[in-house]
This record gives sequence, structure tokens and C-alpha cells, in this order.
Amino acid sequence: MSQTPPDRLSSDPRSPFHDAAALERGVGVRFNGQEKTNVEEYCVSEGWVRLPFGKTLDRRGNPMTVKVKGTVEPWFKDGAPPTT
Repeated sequence: MSQTPPDRLSSDPRSPFHDAAALERGVGVRFNGQEKTNVEEYCVSEGWVRLPFGKTLDRRGNPMTVKVKGTVEPWFKDGAPPTT
């Protein structure tokens, strides 16, 4: 496996961007200079993350999410986080 996380990654197993091997390894995400621990999905090339919106759930019981645009910097947690 490479040392860089995928360009797009989702924690939802039904998503085509779900990568169980990368998630097992642990992926950290820095968004606009702050480390986020509640990211549901991210895309580096398009510059957005999906974050849960409060404690609201959709009809399937999944958290409601909001897409926020900005600078996304993922890294594998078994390595050192990127420095800015």
C-alpha cells in the first residue's frame, strides 16, 4: 500500500469510495488547518469534506451530513501528520 491516502475516501461501506484497508490503517484529516475527527467523507482534488450535522439522523439511521469546502490534507495515522 502507498504512503499517501486515497484522493477520495468514505467511511460508509455502501459508498464506491469506501476502502476498508485504508480505514483499518487509520486516516487523519486536517481541514483548513484544523484536525477533524468526525469526517464522514473527503475529496482532496475537489477540496471538500462531509461532516455530521448535529445529532440529526436520516430515514436510514445514518447521520445527516453537510459538505464544506476548503483545504483537505489527509495522512495515515501510523505515520507522522503533515506539518504546515
